[in-house]
Amino acid sequence: MSTETTNQATDQVTDGILLTETAASKVKTLLDSEGREDLALRVAVQPGGCSGLRYQLFFDDRSLDGDVIKDFGGVNVVTDRMSAPYLSGATIDFVDTIEKQGFTIDNPQATGSCACGDSFH
Repeated sequence: MSTETTNQATDQVTDGILLTETAASKVKTLLDSEGREDLALRVAVQPGGCSGLRYQLFFDDRSLDGDVIKDFGGVNVVTDRMSAPYLSGATIDFVDTIEKQGFTIDNPQATGSCACGDSFH
C-alpha cells in the first residue's frame, strides 16, 4: 500500500494515542492558563468503574519509568507503561456542544462500556 493512499491519522494512531487538533488546542489553552511549561497531559487507565477500567486525564509534572510520550504540536501526552497497551489506537478529542463539553476518548480496544461512558473493559 502506498503512503499516498494511507490515512495519516491511522498511521499516527497505530503506535499509541492520537490527540486531535481540537483537543491539542484546548490542552494548550489550559496549559497556558496554568502558566507552567513543565506539565504534560497524562492519560491513564485505572481499575474501577462499572465495566472494570476507567480513564483518567490530568496534568502531570512527573516522569515515570517507562512513560510513553508523544508530542502533538507542543503538547506532550504521557501514558504510563501499564496503561499504554489499553490505549493504543485511542483518539482523544474535545467537544463543545450544547449537550456536552469536555474531552472524549474513542478507544477501539474497549470491548464494552457502561452507560456513563467513563468505564470500559
